[in-house]
Amino acid sequence: MRFGLGVLNVIKEICFANEIIIFARYTLMNKEDIMLAYTYIEHGKFELQEKARPEIKDSRDAIVRVTLGSICTSDLHIKHGSVLRAVPGITVGHEMVGVVEQVGANVTSVKPGDRVTVNVETFCGECFFCKHRYVNNCTDPNGGWALGCRIDGGQAEYVRVPYADQGLNRIPDTVSDEQALFVGDVLATGFWATRISEITVEDTVLIIGAGPTGICTLLCVMLKKPKRIIVCEKSPERIRFVREHYPDVLVTEPENCKDFVLKNSDHGGADVVLEVAGGDDSFHLAWDCARPNAIVTIVALYDKPQLLPLPDMYGKNLVFKTGGVDGCDCNEILKLIEEGKIDTTPLITHRFPLNEIEEAYRIFENKLDGVIKVAISGNK
Repeated sequence: MRFGLGVLNVIKEICFANEIIIFARYTLMNKEDIMLAYTYIEHGKFELQEKARPEIKDSRDAIVRVTLGSICTSDLHIKHGSVLRAVPGITVGHEMVGVVEQVGANVTSVKPGDRVTVNVETFCGECFFCKHRYVNNCTDPNGGWALGCRIDGGQAEYVRVPYADQGLNRIPDTVSDEQALFVGDVLATGFWATRISEITVEDTVLIIGAGPTGICTLLCVMLKKPKRIIVCEKSPERIRFVREHYPDVLVTEPENCKDFVLKNSDHGGADVVLEVAGGDDSFHLAWDCARPNAIVTIVALYDKPQLLPLPDMYGKNLVFKTGGVDGCDCNEILKLIEEGKIDTTPLITHRFPLNEIEEAYRIFENKLDGVIKVAISGNK
C-alpha cells in the first residue's frame, strides 16, 4: 500500500500528537506527583481517588505531608448532604497532623520539617472577626471551615493549608502525633465551648453527649474544676468508657436526665449545659435541664432545624451561646497536653492506613466495635 506525501505528513503529525499525550499522561501519573485522596463525589458517596499533589498557590500557603488524620462526624454530615456549602470533588477531612514539606515566601511561624497540627478553620488573622477571636467568621473567601468542605482537606497524603501562620501550630518534641491529633478540631471545639460557657467552681455542669467531641469537652470542663460534672449519654459502650476513664464524673441516660440533674444540682437544674449530641431530642433536653438564668452552649451541628419553644421557656431567662468552634487556642491546648493536663489518646480505638479508609468509615459511621475515634495513617 502506498501513501501520498500529504497523507504521510498527516500520519506523522498524529503520531507526534499521540506521543505528547502519552508523555503528558506519564508525567501526571509520576508517583512523585500523585497521591491518594478521599473525595466527596456526590450526596451519599465518598471515594478514594488518585489526585495531583497540592502546590503552593499563595505566599502564605504551606504544604503538609499528613502523617495522621481522623474522621469527624462533620465529614458524615457532608456525606449525608446536611452541609450545603460542601463542594463535590473536594478531598474531605479537616482533622490531621503532619510534617511541613514546603512553605510560601511569607510564612514565618513554621518551616519545612516541623511537625504541626492543622487547624480546622482558615483565618486571615487581620479582619475584624479574627482580631476579636471569632475566627470561624473570618471574612476571607475561604474563611471559617474550608478544609475538607470548600477546599481540599486532609484525608489524603498531602494538604495545602492557606494562611499557614494561623492554621498551623508546631507540636512540642515531647508530644506524639496521636497526642496532638485532635488539637485542631474536636479538642479545640471542647476548649472553645468551655471557654465561652463561663464555668465556675460552684457550678453543676451538664454535658449532653459522650461522643468524641463530648469527651473532649468533658476534658476541658474538668480543667475548670466545677462542683459537679454530669454526662448524659444513651450508648452503653460510651457510658462504660466515661465511667472507666473519668470515675468522678456522674453519668445518666436521656430518659432519666432531668430527674437526675434536679437531684444532683443546687438550684433547680444545671448552672451550665453544653449540648454536644445533636440528636432529635437533645436540644429540648438541654434547655429543660438548665436552671433559670443558666448558660446553654450549643456545640452540636444538627442535621435539621430545632424548635425554640419560647412560651415554654418563658421565665427561665436562659442565655444561649451557639456556633462553630473558634479554633484559636491551639498553642495553649498543646501546652496543656505537654504538661500532662489533657490526654485524648484513649479516644483512639481504631487505626487504619489511608488505603483502608473505606473500612474505617464503615466502622465509624455505623458505630461498630465500640469505636470512638479512628486514626488514619498516611501511606508515605
